[in-house]
Amino acid sequence: MSVVKRFVAGAVCPRCGEMDTIRVYRNERREYRECVRCDYVDGQNLDGTPEDVAELETRVNKKVELEPAQPLNFVANPGSQRRDH
Repeated sequence: MSVVKRFVAGAVCPRCGEMDTIRVYRNERREYRECVRCDYVDGQNLDGTPEDVAELETRVNKKVELEPAQPLNFVANPGSQRRDH
């Protein structure tokens, strides 16, 4: 039995964010989706039973370490004093 993989129009890859790169296919027990751009693969059981799998790290849930913010002090330019005519 050959596996038929179908593209899903308008689907966006959860990892790379590209549109129209997801295709789906299934076997007797599971349905899969994969991205042809970034090699993302995901699957779910056809009977609806959950899997105990850790959440995939994506561009949305990735933790980014930011440097602490530095305050800015604005000082007036001494050559730009206001002159009233």
